Amino acid sequence: MIKRCLVLICLLLPLSLFAQKVPLISVDQLNKRISKGKDTVFVVNFWATWCAPCIKELPYFERFSKETKQQPVKVLLVSVDFKSKLETAVKPFVKKNNLQSEVLLMNEKDQQIFIDKVDKSWSGAIPATLLVNPRKQKRKFLEKELTYNELVNLYKSIR
Repeated sequence: MIKRCLVLICLLLPLSLFAQKVPLISVDQLNKRISKGKDTVFVVNFWATWCAPCIKELPYFERFSKETKQQPVKVLLVSVDFKSKLETAVKPFVKKNNLQSEVLLMNEKDQQIFIDKVDKSWSGAIPATLLVNPRKQKRKFLEKELTYNELVNLYKSIR
């Protein structure tokens, strides 16, 4: 019996090691991270597991991330799902869809405060995308579903 349990643990442990971690992040932590990445262009997509337009555009961000792998670009997929949904919705979604970009979960008590800190023009609707080039002090924010070409052109406009 003990031997079977050990075998089972040995089989399941590697699966958990490959699971994508989804850390919690505050908007202040996100802004701090962006400001420290002087030579990196940040592409931050705000999405949720229940948002159909968000889910539709996620593959574009994944493709963009792969295609810019050799460039100083960082794609961050920031889920705005409730923190209580991390284990039951967000992590299973990330795993099922094999998301390779870095996924974070927004951890703020007051959504309106974090929305205003991201961009004053943001109504809070998702999907929404923020691009920041700290070196050139350029910043663009769009509150809409993007096509792949729109994403690429948006990136080109601030790099």
